[in-house]
Amino acid sequence: MLPLRDLRVRSVERLVAPRALKQDLPLTDVANQTVYESRAVIQRILSGEDRRFLVIVGPCSIHDPVAALDYARLLRGLQDELRGELFLVMRSYFEKPRTMIGWKGLINDPFLDGSCDIQEGLRLARKLLLQINELGIPTASEFLDSITPQYIDDLVSWAAIGARTTESQLHREMASGLSMPVGFKNGTDGSLQIAVDALGAALQPHSFVGIDQEGFTSVIRTCGNPWGHLVLRGGHKRSNYDPESIQEACIRLLKVGLPKRLIVDCSHANSAKRPAVQGAVLGSILEQRVRGTGAILGAMLESNLFEGSQKIPGDLTQLRYGLSITDPCISWETTEKLLRHSSLRIREALSTER
Repeated sequence: MLPLRDLRVRSVERLVAPRALKQDLPLTDVANQTVYESRAVIQRILSGEDRRFLVIVGPCSIHDPVAALDYARLLRGLQDELRGELFLVMRSYFEKPRTMIGWKGLINDPFLDGSCDIQEGLRLARKLLLQINELGIPTASEFLDSITPQYIDDLVSWAAIGARTTESQLHREMASGLSMPVGFKNGTDGSLQIAVDALGAALQPHSFVGIDQEGFTSVIRTCGNPWGHLVLRGGHKRSNYDPESIQEACIRLLKVGLPKRLIVDCSHANSAKRPAVQGAVLGSILEQRVRGTGAILGAMLESNLFEGSQKIPGDLTQLRYGLSITDPCISWETTEKLLRHSSLRIREALSTER
C-alpha cells in the first residue's frame, strides 16, 4: 500500500486524561466556593440584578506563575475595599492566538524555549488557577483550544472567545456548553456581526465531537449558554467604545432579540496597544455608564506588575520579572489608581440614584 497517513506528523504523544490531572490537582473547597459564587455574581451583573461594574484585569498572558501569583495577591488587597462598586476578576490567559507565528502561551510552551511540553503546561495552568482561586480571586481565561476546557474549566469564572475565533463554528459550539458566562469579541477588522451571530449560535444546543473526562473521543451534546455577551475591542486601528459605537452594538443586539450586554476591552485596538491609553478608554465608558448607558456592564484591562512589554530573550535568565512578553500592559501602580478612581466614580453615581 502507498503511504497516505501522517505524512507530515513528526510524532504523536498521548496526553494525560482530564480526570487524572484533576485528581493530581483537585479542586479545593475554597476554590470551589470562589468559582461558584463568582459565576453567580457575574450572571447577576449581566442580568442587571447586581449594579456593580465588572472589571476583568490582569496580564495579557501569563508566562511566569510566580509573578502572576504575586499580582493576584495585590489584587486581593483591593478586592474587599472596592467590592461595593467593582467586581474584580483576574485575567488568567494561558493560550495566545497568533496571526502568523509566535509564543502560543503557557499551556503550549511553558518553558518559553520551543519545547512545547503541553502536558506540563496544563499542569502549571491548573495549579496556578487553584492558587488564585484559593486567594478568593475569581479568574477569567480565553479558551482557544476546544480540548483545554476539560482540564481547567472548573476553575474559571468568565471565559472569552477571541477576535480570531468568534467566527469559528467549533468555538461557538464549545461556548454553548461552557459552565460560565462567555464574552465574544468582535472581529479583528472591527466587525460586530460575527460576534452577534456567535451569541445567537452559542445560545442554542449543539452536538459535536470532543473528549470526555477520561480523554476518550466523545459526542458532546450541549444545552446552550444563556450568558453570552459582546466584548468590544476595536479593530483595524479603529476604536469602538465611543457612544455611537456603543449605540450601534445595542441596536444590532436588539434587532436579533438578544439582551444588551456589553463589556469594553480597554486595550487592543481600542487603545492602539498603547498602555497609557487604557485609562482614557476606561474613563470614557465609565462616564457613559454613569450617565445612563446601562448596557455597559464592565471593562477589561491588560495590566501587569510593570508597564510595557519585552521580547523573549535568547538567554531566559535575562527575562524581566513582572513584564509582559505579549501585548504591553499598564503597571500595577497605574492599575490601582484606575480601579480606585473607577470605584469612586461609580459610588458617586449610585449615591445620586438613591
